[in-house]
Amino acid sequence: MSTIDQESSHSTRFRGRERALEVSVVIPCLNEAETIETCVRSALDVLDRSGIAGEIIVADNDSEDDSARLAASAGATVVHEPERGYGSAYLAGFAAARGRYILMADADLTYDFAEIPRFLAELDGGADMVVGNRMKNIHPGAMPWHHRYIGNPLLSGFLNLLFRTGVDDAHCGMRAFRRDVLPRLDLRTSGMEFASEMVIRAAKEKLVVTQFEIEYHPRGGESKLSSFRDGWRHLRFLLVHSPNHLFILPGAVMAVVGGVVELIVITRLAVFGREWDIHALIAGALLAIVGTQVVALGVCAHAYGTYFMGEKDRWFDRMRARYKLEHGLLLGGGIAVTGIVIGIFIVVDWIDHGFGALADERLAVLAATLIIVGIQVFFSSFLLSILGLRRRDQSSRYVS
Repeated sequence: MSTIDQESSHSTRFRGRERALEVSVVIPCLNEAETIETCVRSALDVLDRSGIAGEIIVADNDSEDDSARLAASAGATVVHEPERGYGSAYLAGFAAARGRYILMADADLTYDFAEIPRFLAELDGGADMVVGNRMKNIHPGAMPWHHRYIGNPLLSGFLNLLFRTGVDDAHCGMRAFRRDVLPRLDLRTSGMEFASEMVIRAAKEKLVVTQFEIEYHPRGGESKLSSFRDGWRHLRFLLVHSPNHLFILPGAVMAVVGGVVELIVITRLAVFGREWDIHALIAGALLAIVGTQVVALGVCAHAYGTYFMGEKDRWFDRMRARYKLEHGLLLGGGIAVTGIVIGIFIVVDWIDHGFGALADERLAVLAATLIIVGIQVFFSSFLLSILGLRRRDQSSRYVS
């Protein structure tokens, strides 16, 4: 649980002005004794010179050095957040913020606080969120080459491919947003993937997001970033929040390819000058079964995101409105019954031939595939219905 130190006299003076606080500058801090004091004083100086009513909040992430004391002595309100993590620190700082706008910046001198008025001007102009773009103004030694040319471009590009955010530098640590959009963002992550989560949630909520170029300076003190671990956390977060690309599309491709292969083998079509046999049929059956299961997992992931995480997905909403539990049960039951009928035909033919060698291996594999796929669809439909109980429970509260 986070705690807040007593406010400094500088923060109290800003809050005592007649007009409400315009901005809360939130700075996460973990063992930044070398730079935190300079950051706080720089931010306060910009607010003073620009005539902006604001406060500086330092979210101390259980630092083991003198960072918290130095920040407070420089004029910041210090929030103590014992749970380590970039996202944890920011969430604690956001909870303590009182400004109409919130501006985020790191405590390592990589960002220039003189940019504060530009960020606020964008918000005054109607933007809900403003993100800086460092990539064209990186000072020598400020960013490792593999971050500049590989990691950040790939992750930002992948994020834009999945979510169409239009943000060129999705991991820039200097950004600002309206405090009243926090409930819509519903931010949850505790680590470095917090930066990606904010951009993704803004895109899903259709917030007005703008960007402009800023400079990125060499950091002071020791970096807390782990390139591969934090890069994987970002990538994992992107995939988990895109069930279509993680589940639906790969699963659908596998299921369709598997079905086509089985059809080719069953109908004895010649492909590439030769006829496929039982081994290709087994491979096709495996693809069809696994693909169906992956698609079912994807639909369930959509349901979980919608019912429990506040996600909004037009594709899933349309599907939910048109298809009910009974549709899934009929589809799954029909597929399974078809497989059972084929199986019965095979058994009857086997008995009729005196329990000899089973000569219908191809039909047997097809029957088994249909039965398994039908069972998957049948019970996945029940699971979707169970997940949907939360939605119905919430609706009944408002009716009562």
